[in-house]
Amino acid sequence: MQHAALTDIDPFDLPEWLGTSDVVWRADAGLRTGHLVEGRLTAADDPAQEIVCDLLAVDEAYPAPVVDDPTRLRVHQAWRHGQVMVGERGSRLALAVPGTGFGPELVLEALGRLARAVGARPERYAALLRLG
Repeated sequence: MQHAALTDIDPFDLPEWLGTSDVVWRADAGLRTGHLVEGRLTAADDPAQEIVCDLLAVDEAYPAPVVDDPTRLRVHQAWRHGQVMVGERGSRLALAVPGTGFGPELVLEALGRLARAVGARPERYAALLRLG
C-alpha cells in the first residue's frame, strides 16, 4: 500500500512574505477533484512571490489510504489544537487537514490557520476557488 509521503515543515521556515504581505491562495483545479486540491500562494502586491501549496484531506481511505496512520493522527491532533499541519509532498508544500474533500469553509479555515502559524492576521489571506 503506497501512502503520500508528507514531511513536516516548521511554518517559520516558510518565506517571510507569507507573514507580512496580503496573500492569495489560488486553486489550480476545482474543489471537487477529491482529497487533493493543487494550488499556489501568491503575494497580492508582488505576483513574482509565489509558492506551490496544495490542500490535502488525509481521511480518504479508498482505494488506498492517503497517508499513513501516524501522519493522519498528527494532522488530527494539530487540527484539534487550532493548527494546520504544514508539510511537504515531494517538492510541493501541502496543508494537511482532516476530512475526505474540500468545501469553501474548510479551505478558508485551513488558510486562516496557516496565516496564524506564520504570524499574519487571517484577514490578510484570500482564496480564489474554482468550480468543478
